[in-house]
Amino acid sequence: MNEKFSFGPEASGNLVYIRRVEIDTLPEDVRRQVPDADALYAVHGVDGERLALVADRSMAFMLARQNELTPVSVH
Repeated sequence: MNEKFSFGPEASGNLVYIRRVEIDTLPEDVRRQVPDADALYAVHGVDGERLALVADRSMAFMLARQNELTPVSVH
């Protein structure tokens, strides 16, 4: 009952967040590189830093796992 839990940065370990990003929210130079896409998927670190943008959700999860990260979907 008196067990302590850590919710700080060390608790998140290698966790990353996957979320859909609408194309119109991205900078113009990025939009030019994907003219036919409606959205991309971003991989974010626990601090909110965008680590990667990829074409689809499954690719985002695969990229995270290949880099020994634990992906979690956010909306």
